[in-house]
Amino acid sequence: MNTFDFYITLGYKHISDLAGYDHILFLVALCAIYKIEQWKKILILVTAFTIGHSITLVLASQDTITIPSHIIKFLIPTTIMLTAFHNVLSYKPKGNSGKMWRNYAMALFFGLIHGMDFSNYFKALIMDPSQIVIPLLGFNIGIELGQLLVVACIVVIAYIFLNLISVKHRDWNLFISGAAAGMSFISMIDNKFW
Repeated sequence: MNTFDFYITLGYKHISDLAGYDHILFLVALCAIYKIEQWKKILILVTAFTIGHSITLVLASQDTITIPSHIIKFLIPTTIMLTAFHNVLSYKPKGNSGKMWRNYAMALFFGLIHGMDFSNYFKALIMDPSQIVIPLLGFNIGIELGQLLVVACIVVIAYIFLNLISVKHRDWNLFISGAAAGMSFISMIDNKFW
């Protein structure tokens, strides 16, 4: 039986692993539209993403849902592309990012998809679905810690460009969202399932 610390470390590594850059790229796209002053909104968005991730892990461990990995490998960059498009289309000049409940719902829903990427491995680790509480709690704490570290780096870099170098927020959003969309499009082509 693995320890609580093991699952915290596993969750942290799952998010912060540069080899699995898709989760980091999603966080970059998710945060592109926000300024450092909106840190509470960012925190809620990241937590909504973690909740979505958690729901999927529970459902997959109970054999409630199963989606082939080749479809998930295509859907993950699709979520990044859609987030990037949403950033550009919903941008408001005064830093107001529109109706936040839509953004939270989107982060939660996309968290469901991203959670599928890890669900088979997680299910194999716990072996007994009735013993999911401790592994899931530890894993989610690790994910949240990893995401907070990644988001802190993103927000600091955005602060430097927006406040110290004086890049316009609209330009920053377009550049970051465009870069995320471009990278996700390449990944979608690489992982097409038809």
